[in-house]
Amino acid sequence: MSLVRGTAVRRPWRLAAEATALLIAGVVAFPLYWMLLGAFRPAGEIESTEPRPWTASPSLNSFRRVFEQQEFGRYFVNSLVVALSVVIASALIAFLAATAVTRFRFRFRTTLLIMFLVAQMVPVEALTIPLFFLMRDLGQLNTLGSLILPHIAFSLPFAIWMLRGFVKAVPESLEEAAYLDGASRARFLWQILLPLVLPGLVATSVFSFISAWNDFLFAKSFIISDTSQSTLPMALLVFYKPDEPDWGGVMAASTVMTVPVLVFFVLVQRRLVSGLGGAVKD
Repeated sequence: MSLVRGTAVRRPWRLAAEATALLIAGVVAFPLYWMLLGAFRPAGEIESTEPRPWTASPSLNSFRRVFEQQEFGRYFVNSLVVALSVVIASALIAFLAATAVTRFRFRFRTTLLIMFLVAQMVPVEALTIPLFFLMRDLGQLNTLGSLILPHIAFSLPFAIWMLRGFVKAVPESLEEAAYLDGASRARFLWQILLPLVLPGLVATSVFSFISAWNDFLFAKSFIISDTSQSTLPMALLVFYKPDEPDWGGVMAASTVMTVPVLVFFVLVQRRLVSGLGGAVKD
């Protein structure tokens, strides 16, 4: 009887929590829905002064205009090269750095960690102009390198701090057991430690990929004259003209830009929820 009464008492709170979660999910998803709706709306509905949350006559004309742009395919490839380069480089460097600051004791280790944290606090906008002059002096302006290098630098502090917790969670006894079994430090690093911290590595990779893929500030600042080196966010400017903006094209291009991020997340989402189970031998 008491169990039934307890369940009845908890049920309203559970329903309220579920309703709140659905409301928050709806608020978060609404801009994406509006973007997708704008991509399928005909031009007459987009320019209407009485917008409706649906369309009676969906059209693919906006997507057709997007794919007819010759620059769009090149921008897509450039964005893919930049994002994947940032993900691979930042993941490799962050893994090695997180292992070093966690497993080894050396002078100024705490100072180095604090510097990583301080680097995260500096706004990207405040460093854009200094980075512009740096890329100019390095001869990297109008190249994809001017986008890859800054994004690696900005991704590393967050990645190192997150991976530090995953590396620290791996018991030192596991490392000692591996050495007793004859494993070298390199073998332990790549064959034992890396698979265990892979969930954290995937999480940081998602962050790095989204940051590099959606970047507009660096692409606008460092790619000045050679448009062949531009990325997808710059493609939106093709459809946005101050006198007569093509909102359907903007929404369609934004939708196409969102698809690779969703695909990347779907491919790695299983790793995000995997834990450290099975690490210790029976």
